[in-house]
Amino acid sequence: MSVRRCLLALAAVLLCMPVSARAADVKSVNMGKGVQVWFEEDHTLPIISMTVSLPAGSGYDPADKAGLAAFTAAMLDEGAGPYNSQAFQAALSDRGIRLSVRPDRDWTTISLVTLKENAKDAFHLLGEALAKPRFDNDAVARVRAQMLASLKESEEDPSSVAARAFYTRFFAGHPYGHPIDGDAASISAITRDDMRSFARTHWVRGGMHIAVSGDIDTKGLKTLLATAFRTLPQKVPQRIPAVHRMGAPGTKVIPMPVPQPNIVFALPALPRKDRDFIPLYVANYILGGGGFSSRLTTEVREKRGLTYSISTSINTQTQIGYFVGQVATKAGSVQQTIKVIQNTIADFAKNGPTQKELDDAKTYLTGSFPLAFTSNAGITAQLNAFQDGGLPISYLQKRNGLINAVTVDDIRRAVNRVFAKGRLTIVIAGSPEANKQRNAPLPGPDKPPAPAMTVRPLKRSAPPKAPLPAPHAARPAAPAAGEPKH
Repeated sequence: MSVRRCLLALAAVLLCMPVSARAADVKSVNMGKGVQVWFEEDHTLPIISMTVSLPAGSGYDPADKAGLAAFTAAMLDEGAGPYNSQAFQAALSDRGIRLSVRPDRDWTTISLVTLKENAKDAFHLLGEALAKPRFDNDAVARVRAQMLASLKESEEDPSSVAARAFYTRFFAGHPYGHPIDGDAASISAITRDDMRSFARTHWVRGGMHIAVSGDIDTKGLKTLLATAFRTLPQKVPQRIPAVHRMGAPGTKVIPMPVPQPNIVFALPALPRKDRDFIPLYVANYILGGGGFSSRLTTEVREKRGLTYSISTSINTQTQIGYFVGQVATKAGSVQQTIKVIQNTIADFAKNGPTQKELDDAKTYLTGSFPLAFTSNAGITAQLNAFQDGGLPISYLQKRNGLINAVTVDDIRRAVNRVFAKGRLTIVIAGSPEANKQRNAPLPGPDKPPAPAMTVRPLKRSAPPKAPLPAPHAARPAAPAAGEPKH
């Protein structure tokens, strides 16, 4: 049985479970103005999981201090209140508390998993970390060295190089274009006072999103949440500047002596709240988000053997959305790969999907949705992603119905808005053989490919610590298969 068939079989079993078993019985808990709390009570296991997002992403970094949000986040478990770094981490370890933190472009997201018997200590330690971070000199120096070492290592990784260059190019002049983990100069320049100031102004209750699942009732949860967050400021940080321009049509080549360079390709898309977002989300699954069943995989991998893997997604930030893909190919095949991608996108924009493609996409996207709710940690990660996307709590019940309501005409309308008129922004991190193509026009459907270049899929640069981010935005835990990431 194929992996896809196994997943759908499991999804079918989950669909037969009681509603509460699939986290459909999620309720809102009132914790005061500016704080959104979604809670699913589950006494199956003596475990409590919480995912919290703070308005503290890299979009808030000063222009000359890229990486400040990431550096500050990396210090979360490096000492707080009466605990130095060693004592704080020992307190977590001795109680089996799992605490991780990760910034993206809009948010810093904290994940906490604890046994019920240690919940009071877990939430107390988190409260200390957020309200009383120490930023001790030795811990700052150690984490700085780790970040610099990671940045140095990522310079040799074409996936990291391509991702960083893509965001710089696609969001030129906007804070979203800054690398989440900064660069060597900015990380070297960030001081303890910079981090203290950032924590005071962004580790706050205003705009906070909290998702909790586990073995506790509402009254007990309110007590724990007060322990962790009551001393944080109520203020809301100033909004990240509006994005007035996305994309830089054309090709940017970063020469690298690697056997498998990377290609990133993208277009401006639709924000999460646009009426055509769901049709576009389904369309992306058909075009490039559906793994081995996608059109791009069929055209680029199966028919021509140009890559092992190609994928696309609709990424969203608080204010905007964008279509982005990634692929790698052997040396000498880059231009051919780009041409096939462009032709496939152009055909999809012109003709849309077949009814069978749409039916198959609906079956998978709705059938796999319950798989996100098979653990407390998965539930809170998924709920928090919806919170960050500005979705109402009712979306949990409406989501599959919205997908099932999508028609072929809906998809044609959505893809026409996104794909029909725009030229791709393409970034290639690869062989110096590509130098002579740096300023060449993109091969179009009616143009022959230029002499070959090269590629390989975006992957995260290895972080110095678990909290540090990839160069490209991602959530701390995977949402339901194919679900948009925020």
